[in-house]
Amino acid sequence: MREILTEIWATARRNKLRTALTGFSVAWGIFMLIFLLGAGNGLINAQMQSSDRYLANSMKVFGGRTSVPYGGLDKGRKILLNGLDMATTRHASGPVVGDVAAVYSQRGLTLAMGSGYMTGQGITGVYPADARINKREVVEGRFINDIDMRERRKVVVLSTDQERELTGGRGRAVGRYVTADGLAWLVVGIYRGDGMSQANEAFAPHSTVSTVYWNGDRVGNIEFTFAGLETEGQNRAFEADYRAKLNLNHRAAPSDRSTVRLWNRFMDNIQMARGIGILRTALWVVGLLTLLSGVVGVSNIMLITVRERTREFGIRKAIGAKPWAILRLIMIESVVITTVFGYIGMLCGIAANEYMNATIGRTVVDTGLFRATMFVNPTVGIDVCVEATLVMVLAGTLAGLVPARRAARVRPIEALKEN
Repeated sequence: MREILTEIWATARRNKLRTALTGFSVAWGIFMLIFLLGAGNGLINAQMQSSDRYLANSMKVFGGRTSVPYGGLDKGRKILLNGLDMATTRHASGPVVGDVAAVYSQRGLTLAMGSGYMTGQGITGVYPADARINKREVVEGRFINDIDMRERRKVVVLSTDQERELTGGRGRAVGRYVTADGLAWLVVGIYRGDGMSQANEAFAPHSTVSTVYWNGDRVGNIEFTFAGLETEGQNRAFEADYRAKLNLNHRAAPSDRSTVRLWNRFMDNIQMARGIGILRTALWVVGLLTLLSGVVGVSNIMLITVRERTREFGIRKAIGAKPWAILRLIMIESVVITTVFGYIGMLCGIAANEYMNATIGRTVVDTGLFRATMFVNPTVGIDVCVEATLVMVLAGTLAGLVPARRAARVRPIEALKEN
């Protein structure tokens, strides 16, 4: 075996350009596959991280305006969700609906604590279920609870950004009072801000906010969890039935889709999963085509190799070399070149993904309303890298099989006639 490897090395040194072209075809195919999959995974992970901020089987309801006349009333009426809508939601489609909550915000406030203050802030009244529905991470203290709601306590949960600004980053806000336009609230908890516009919101009991900032029977927006809606058809049917019931509460046409807007996060996830599936398929198709181009390159160059070395093979057979010896020589040469350069391509692909993770993977886009990471962990598992390399080695071996068999069958007298 050592003699064969020595001979392969000598052949490669004599034919540097041919060996380099063969190796480049192999390395480039594996590099592009790993790089493309890494970039695609970075985009996919960023989208999945963004959608993971909310409970998947939840829905949020916003008031809108009527778009058609109904019941003697003109179109264009503004719909404000109220207590009757909350009751309708709790009994919508029987056991489908779980936790029901409401969100009412009072914005444009100035929060102050000691010498620190923040303008343009909001106090948002929420139910205890809001923490689970919107996956709010409390890092200190607690969130709003049922006792706060029942007793209409003037307690508030600040974001980490708000605590840092109000205390100057030098102290704890939990247990202290913060004033909102002069009205004092006790800070009972701190939640982790996510870079969204809600990082400027302080959360308080919905019952307290409704009382302090009198809004009559209005509840703001409604949010709730649901179960048992597993398909797109079931979700569409539920949405149509639920919207029709809310429309009747406001004397609007049951079929009017503009009266209330439904943000169905489960449907968002279905659509995102569909898009991710298309993206993954496209990436694999492009990557495999790139690998195929490498295989074709190896096959073509091996054919040229056999053609150039026909006279050599004839001499070998004339002095007693067996067809299997010729076949083995070419096959081993193909495997060695494919393996070495495939490994180089794999290392380059991994290095490119790591570089992309260290640069673009940490880039945050600020739209003014929210901050979002465009790439999250744009890498490929080592198993995929190894499998891609093994596929290329196997393909390179098969690509060398055809010219190897041709070389093994050549007759010495015919080979010696080659120039």
